[in-house]
Amino acid sequence: MHDRELIKAGRVAKVFGNAGEVVLNLLDTFPDPFCYEEPLFVYIDGLAVPLFLEQFERRGRTGATALFADIDTEMRASELVGLDLYTPAPYTEEEDDGELYFEDLVGYTALLGPGRTSQIVEYIDDEFNPLFRVDFHGVDVLIPAADDLLVEVDEKHRTIQFDLPEGLIELYTE
Repeated sequence: MHDRELIKAGRVAKVFGNAGEVVLNLLDTFPDPFCYEEPLFVYIDGLAVPLFLEQFERRGRTGATALFADIDTEMRASELVGLDLYTPAPYTEEEDDGELYFEDLVGYTALLGPGRTSQIVEYIDDEFNPLFRVDFHGVDVLIPAADDLLVEVDEKHRTIQFDLPEGLIELYTE
């Protein structure tokens, strides 16, 4: 998770059952809708500790029951009672997280080696083999989108210097 401000969104009120379930009191700041894949946080010894939800059921506007991963006994759940719950502050549309992602590089000039420049025309977001498609003098060349192939990214001049394996361009041009 990118460092975002945490906002107080509720409190663990009491244990509910004997398998680690708890009752939550929710504040108006609790997100609605709520993304259950994102963790809730509690502070323990001054550190924000993420709690991932296995079950979550709203009970009215200000209540819910929850079961957190790895909290599977009444005793473990009781350690959470009284702790405030926090959620990451929501992103605003104007907000930029400051990160540069591969898909942001479409349109950049690719410096592929001495005298070899190209334009990144597409980012192919494949889970197992993400690729950049570049137009190298009218020929589509696919370059693995891997951090270890990027030597330098110049956001101001919108250029990327690559360190490509020998022969990669020739696979497409010869």
